[in-house]
Amino acid sequence: MTSSETLVGRLLDGRYRIGERIARGGMASVHVGTDERLDRVVAIKVMHRDLGDDEQFTARFVQEARSAARLNHPSVVAVFDQGEDQGLVFLVMEYVPGRTLRDVVRAEAPMAPRRALTLLEQLLVALAVAHEARIVHRDVKPENVLIAPDGRVKVADFGLARAVSASTSHTVTSGVLIGTISYLAPELVTNEGADARTDVYACGAMLYEMLTGLKPHRGESPIQVAYKHVHEDVPPPSAIVPGLPPYVDALVARATARDRNQRSADAHVLLQQVRQARSALDQGLEDDVELTQDLTPRRVLGAVTTATLPESVEALRPTATPTGDETVLVHPGRDGLDDRFATVPRDEAPTSVTRPVPPLPPPSDRLPLPAAPYRPERRRRGAVLLVLVIVLAVLAAVGGWYYGIGRFDQAPDLTGMSVAQATNRASGAGFGFDVDRQAFSETVAAGSVISTSPDAGGKILPEHTISAVVSKGKERYAVPDLSGRSQDDAESTLADLNLELGDLEPRYSERVPRDEVIRTVLDTGTEVKRGTEIDLFVSRGRRPIEIADYTGKPAAEVVASLQEDGLEVRTTRAFDATVARDAVVSQDPADGTLYKRDVITLVVSDGPEPVDVPQVVGRTEDAARKALEEAGFEVEVDRDSSYVGLGFVVRQDPAGAGNKAAPGTTVTITLV
Repeated sequence: MTSSETLVGRLLDGRYRIGERIARGGMASVHVGTDERLDRVVAIKVMHRDLGDDEQFTARFVQEARSAARLNHPSVVAVFDQGEDQGLVFLVMEYVPGRTLRDVVRAEAPMAPRRALTLLEQLLVALAVAHEARIVHRDVKPENVLIAPDGRVKVADFGLARAVSASTSHTVTSGVLIGTISYLAPELVTNEGADARTDVYACGAMLYEMLTGLKPHRGESPIQVAYKHVHEDVPPPSAIVPGLPPYVDALVARATARDRNQRSADAHVLLQQVRQARSALDQGLEDDVELTQDLTPRRVLGAVTTATLPESVEALRPTATPTGDETVLVHPGRDGLDDRFATVPRDEAPTSVTRPVPPLPPPSDRLPLPAAPYRPERRRRGAVLLVLVIVLAVLAAVGGWYYGIGRFDQAPDLTGMSVAQATNRASGAGFGFDVDRQAFSETVAAGSVISTSPDAGGKILPEHTISAVVSKGKERYAVPDLSGRSQDDAESTLADLNLELGDLEPRYSERVPRDEVIRTVLDTGTEVKRGTEIDLFVSRGRRPIEIADYTGKPAAEVVASLQEDGLEVRTTRAFDATVARDAVVSQDPADGTLYKRDVITLVVSDGPEPVDVPQVVGRTEDAARKALEEAGFEVEVDRDSSYVGLGFVVRQDPAGAGNKAAPGTTVTITLV
């Protein structure tokens, strides 16, 4: 086996540089590493050589890694890549700094109920996502629950236990039982297959441990603990920690019911029950009779008879081996009478070392009965009856095995395949294939199988039909055109499309009446997820334009400003002695509010009205000046080039005799 030390510094697949080892288990070692292509820190799980050399395991591991990679959720440790490099099978995952739930349990247990339920709630969020995707973890334990420094809980190793168990025989009587013994559901011990309720049992066992600081079943060996999982109910936590509310005991009892039909159906159901219990705690309730009754399993499971258990479990009562969180490997003899076992601690790889198990000692509390008188006939009759009973018992056991397990095959895994591929795969395995219904999926491509009934590995009779749920692809809806709709009408239309009304952003509109929808913020036709909030632009009506007093202001500037606001400007001109030329004399309307395309009229000044210019040619300078000034003109005197001092006007500009000019105009007179 390649040691972890020799792996440090190695480059896998030309991309992933292996760093120091941060964890080691029976199936793999975990190293911190670097993705040199993307320059990011990752966690690299390297399978041990004894698993990597198994072609069946490698193929199954690749498939399970792909399934786990579909779980895109903040509470699930992301799977980035999977590969094989010179015999090393590896998995590249999100690196989560911090500690595991095992570290927290060691430091804090027994925990306060609220603390325990809060941690469990975050774990169940991740498992609920997996169960909804028809993925069962199969090895839920504190070591697989990672807690980041900010308190976020993430679950790791989805599908790994299934990959290992699929490459080996995972029954107690015929091969290797994969799982951490303290959290092993009874149905795994009795070879009845795993489903979502298997993970629920492990969560219940972990809750018991968080509340009490003890594992639910303890024994001198792993097999003895497995035996207790089948035969003994998990005791109420209040037996160890008095004062716990009855509904917390009932929650543990529901999750760890030996009869899985009495357990919470999956992580989503258990999550709701945990939240109910935590709500009762938040309210300070010492007991909630209705909640306790609702959580308590409806039927008390009776003693499990040996006929329901594999012989090796019923026969083995090993002693003198301390048990921890161990993965159990059971190697039976051919006739079931020479069973042996080995235990593998968490931090050791599986080995082939075995040791014999001593036979079960006779009960010490039974007293010898007095000897009966010798009666040969009765003894012979008794022997015959004994043989008959044994034969009937064997026949009953064989019949029960056949009708309960033996006559069934295992359903193939068809998830992720196209309908054509799944049909061929099912047909090749001797089963029919039927599409039961179609459903949306965020992770499975359209036309591919999301889930099957029975599940992969589930029991199915030969030649029976496997029903499948086929993906319709991602659930998306086109944003509708809501222009001109009322808010109520828009909300109703969105609800019909499984969308929700978002924020309403008011805007002025010249064409959409007040309080009606102008348009959606997202472009019409954009594909969005179910439940997406659609924001709307809603009309505030026409934009108001406040009218000011523009009198005396330059008309050109006023007209440009009003036209820029969208108003239609009309102008007229008039003489005005008080307003400068080309300035605004008056306006209509004089004030108030207008709207785009409304009309405003301006009167623009042409200055003072022109008057007749007096004729002053031939007059003396004084007479001419007097006549012009009385008419309102300014006078400027000029002398002709032939000026001789007579003082008579020979020319004027502007000329008189019918010409007009604005008052104040300068008239130049030329003297001779």
